[in-house]
Amino acid sequence: MPQDMPPEIHPYPRGMGRPLTKPRPKQGARIAAFRRAAGLSQAELADAVGVQQQTIAFWELSDKPPRSDVLPKMAKALGVRVEDLLGDTPVGAVRKPGPAGKLQKALELAQKLPKRQQELVLQFVETLVSQRKKAS
Repeated sequence: MPQDMPPEIHPYPRGMGRPLTKPRPKQGARIAAFRRAAGLSQAELADAVGVQQQTIAFWELSDKPPRSDVLPKMAKALGVRVEDLLGDTPVGAVRKPGPAGKLQKALELAQKLPKRQQELVLQFVETLVSQRKKAS
């Protein structure tokens, strides 16, 4: 990085990876699909699992499954079972045990707000949902 460039400016913005030149192997594609379905970036999943982002990228580009000590953490972060990560069931057919991702994290943080602010968040969400229902 050039010396005159501030450290907060990076040549590649976060979340902007280079395009793949070959198709992902089956195992890596499953992990990537579950991660995207959970609304997580590679860096966010890496933080949740306790590995580096490059490790997540490797697993998504490889046909090798994650280490056995990481699989339960990854499954929990993605809101799926370990069997779902390793299985053959199409990603869209897997029923998640509960919500995961950015929305769930935001709602968990909102639970820590004072009651009045929680009511405002709830009112906002309910308004958005009712508008969506009317539009459909």
